[in-house]
Amino acid sequence: MDGILIRERYKVVQVLWRAENYAAVEVVDIQERENPSLLVNLYGGELLHRYGEIYAGMKDCPAFRGMFLEDGALAAVFQPPGQGAPIDWLFFRGDRWSWSDRLNAAGVVMHLALSLAALPPEVSCAALCSDNLLLDPDEGSASARFLIRPMEEMTARELTLLAGDQLKKLLPRRWDSCDRQLEMLERLELGDFPSIVPMYAWWRREEEEIRADAEAFAQKNFVSRFFILLWKNSKRACRAVRRGT
Repeated sequence: MDGILIRERYKVVQVLWRAENYAAVEVVDIQERENPSLLVNLYGGELLHRYGEIYAGMKDCPAFRGMFLEDGALAAVFQPPGQGAPIDWLFFRGDRWSWSDRLNAAGVVMHLALSLAALPPEVSCAALCSDNLLLDPDEGSASARFLIRPMEEMTARELTLLAGDQLKKLLPRRWDSCDRQLEMLERLELGDFPSIVPMYAWWRREEEEIRADAEAFAQKNFVSRFFILLWKNSKRACRAVRRGT
């Protein structure tokens, strides 16, 4: 498929994803001198009409460049994402990021999720999947790659669950986690937010409290921090034992 011209204008340079009745390709617009790279989603078969209706009603997406029919397939064209790497490439057990880096990344991810909420769930949920969620911690930015592969039964609530999964990845439970963070993680496990708007408002409050707790803890001397963590983890272990009986 590499080297193929779509509509005698878009030259395929890389196939990014391929499945039944779907493909995503990186193309170069040969008529565009500045920023010629684009991402094209191609839908065939029963997906053509389904995604045609989805994209026809889509608004508030600056990255969406339009759609057209090509050889019996629907082509939906998007601008490429901003700088960054997939979240799973950056944030994992044993990575180098500080607590402040993680909290800042969580903030930009939640802001991105809120901006995606205006889009159809089939688009917003696909864009927030881990391989499409790009982060640049050094610049403090997050962006979505609009590789919109077919996903079944996506709803506004599914977007909150995806956002919650990304938060849990960025702010994992650790031995030195503050109580406020653990309470936040327990709330995320419930998955009871109906949409991203109330979840974002809740996150902003939690973010301030978690940051304040972490900064207050960091200001204590080593001995104080040691005994505070020893006491907290002992209480948590006791609660865990009681829940298991």
